[in-house]
Order: sequence, then structure tokens, then C-alpha cells
Amino acid sequence: MSRRARRAVWGAFVAFFIDSIDINMPVFVLAPAQSYFLSPQTSKADLALFAGMTFGATLAGRPLGSIVFGVLADVIGRKRTTVLAAAGFGTVTLLFAALPGYAQWGIVGAWALLALRFVNGVFLGGEYSAANPLAMEYSPRERRGFYGGLIQGAPPFAQGILSLLTFLLLLVIPAGPVSSPYVQWGWRLPFLAGGLLGLGLAVYYQRSIAESELWRQAGRSASPLRLLVAAPQHRRALLQVFLLMCGVWLAIFPVVGSMTVLLKGELGMSNTTITALLAIGTIAAGFGAWFGGTLSQWIGRRTYLLAIGAINATLSAAAFVLLLNTSSRALGVVLLLVIFLEVSIQGSGALNTVYIAERFHTAVRASAFGLGYSLAIVVGSLYSIYQAGLAHVMPYKYTIIVLLVLGGLLTIVGAAIGPETKDVDMARDVQEVPA
Repeated sequence: MSRRARRAVWGAFVAFFIDSIDINMPVFVLAPAQSYFLSPQTSKADLALFAGMTFGATLAGRPLGSIVFGVLADVIGRKRTTVLAAAGFGTVTLLFAALPGYAQWGIVGAWALLALRFVNGVFLGGEYSAANPLAMEYSPRERRGFYGGLIQGAPPFAQGILSLLTFLLLLVIPAGPVSSPYVQWGWRLPFLAGGLLGLGLAVYYQRSIAESELWRQAGRSASPLRLLVAAPQHRRALLQVFLLMCGVWLAIFPVVGSMTVLLKGELGMSNTTITALLAIGTIAAGFGAWFGGTLSQWIGRRTYLLAIGAINATLSAAAFVLLLNTSSRALGVVLLLVIFLEVSIQGSGALNTVYIAERFHTAVRASAFGLGYSLAIVVGSLYSIYQAGLAHVMPYKYTIIVLLVLGGLLTIVGAAIGPETKDVDMARDVQEVPA
């Protein structure tokens, strides 16, 4: 593997890691400090809803960013687009660290939080739409699954590191009522660090990462989005990937977004215990994604996706039911269930980078990656609304099970109607992979 290729893969991993640190900070870092932005009379149900909205606001911005920056990556290049996106989300994250709360701005503070998270989602969606295809275009065919899994391991690794960071912060800076140090200012420190990391990433890509040679050789398309939508073979591929990714996100987002609140509200666990559990579970999931990508290099992408969809629709759903009905005193059992759920559910996204990159040719790859990866995020990001609707006919804590089963089934269907892609030669201008 050439030096340029190593840098491209490593750059994509680091970029996705920082991206995931940023997007998950509301779930991990802000969860113990939600009261800073809300009225003291806010109910537990509304706290859970606000947590989902905070996470969902970022997710909702990502498709727009993926479309805009994905097209840019096909027109002006993968490298330049990554630099712009990283500088954008770094700046917005620094602004987030300076937000006032309910005591200063009233409910406007909460709305400002949601607005900044949405804008940040736009830039975050642009980062991986450029950096990930760039890494895959440099990766050798026989190792693409390995490197794609490595890159997809970045989000759970980031969640694990973020959990550990929150755990340490809560030990040093106590969290409690709205007047406690963590709620007042402790939560700002990770956002400050995340903003600086984003700006540092932009500098690193500008100085150290080479532009994709495949993109240079393929020639620029004046309108890659029009080409992607107009060509029947691209439309079919895009619809298939959209269906597949709807399943992936419906499995991942509700669990990741609600795990902290449910462990605290249903099992009565402390913030420090929850963050420690999630740190272990998500780090295990990072290695699981890496293994999943490598495994797909042997058994095929399609076979892997069919298997992980079936696991999530059955075993993962059953494990979540068991978790919700386990006593917090059985800490070992809770830990094992959290690890299994994190590995299996996050494992459904192990092939996101490599599979989507292999489905489309170079001239439209970044645009297709942005649309295919992120358009379905709109569906997944609304999970808190689905839960609120389902709560009218079943206990709220079990609504995640319905979404998890549905996500697994959609993953199966999406994979079943798509082709095997592991042997695609990305150096060729492949219009459509034969089924």
C-alpha cells in the first residue's frame, strides 16, 4: 500500500472519528447537563424527547450536507471538499461550546442548541461524503473490506472515547442540579476540544492528503447529481442503497440515541456507571465493525448484510427486551447485554463506506455516497417521533424494539435486492455492478 493510500485511509478514519465525537457529544457529554437548557419543571418524558431531538437535529442536517458537499467532491475534488467541511464543523462546534442556557435565554437557548446542531450536521455530512470515497479509491481491492471496516469502526471508537471522557469529567467535575459545576461549565470542555480538532483536521488534509488519482483520471462531471438521477442504472442502485441504509439507521439511531436515558430512567443507574458501560460497549463495537468489514472480504458484502439484518431483527431485539427487564444490581449481565447490542447493532453499519463506494463509478461516487449514506438518515433521525407515536399503543421503553426489528428487516430486503460488490474494480468506470 502506497504512502498516499495509507494517508488517505488514516485521514478518513481520523476525520470520521472526529465527526463521530462531534455528533455524539449531545448523547454522552450533554445528557447529564440537559437541565441547563430546559425549565426545572421539565418531565422525564420531555427530557427523553429533547435528548432525541438534539441528536436528531444533527442527523437531519447531514443529508443536506451530504448532497451539497458530495456534489462538490465530484466537481472540485475530494480533498478540497473535506477541508471546507472540517473547517465548518470545527467552527460551529466552538460556537456551541459558548451557548447560554435556560437561566440566560429561556427556551431560546434550547432552540439555539437545536439550530446549531442542525448546521453542524450539514458540515458533518459533507466530511464523510468526500473523505470516505477518497480512502476507498486509494484502497486495493483485496483489502477494501478491511479498510472500510476500519473507517466504520471510527464512530463506535469515538463513542467509547467520549464515554470515557465523560466518565472522567463526571468524577472530577460533579454533575447534579442545574447549579452543579458539570451542568454549568464542565460539558463545554469536550465541545471546545471537538471544535479545535475539527479545525486541526482541515489543516491536516490541506497539508498532508493527496487528491484521488481515480477522480483526476475520470474527469469532472459538470452535474454529477443530474447524471446520478437521470441514468436508470444509477437510480436503481440509489433506491436499493436508500432502502438498505434505512434499515441500518433505524437499527442504530434509536438504540444509540436512547440508551443513556433508558439506562438511567428504567434501570436507575448513575451517570458514571452508564458512561462506563457505554465506553466498554462502544469500543467493543469499534473492533466489531473492523472485524465485520474484514469478514465481508471473505464471505461477501451481501451475505454479511443479510446475516447482520437477521441478527438485529431477532437476537438484538430480544437482548434489548432482556436489558430493559434486568436489575441494575446485575451489573455483569447488563454489561454483557450492552456489549452484545453495541456490537450487533453498530455492526449493521460496518460496510457502509465500502459497499456504497463500490456501487457507483468514479464520476458520481461522492454524490452517490452522500445521497445513499445520508438520505436515509432523515428516516432514522425521526426515531423519537416514531417512538412518541408508538407510545400511544405500547409502553415507551419498548418502542425501540419495534424500530429495531423493522430496521433489521429493511436491511435484509435492501441487501437481498442488491448485488455482490466485493470484486468491483473501482479503477474502471463501472456503470452498474451486475447482479
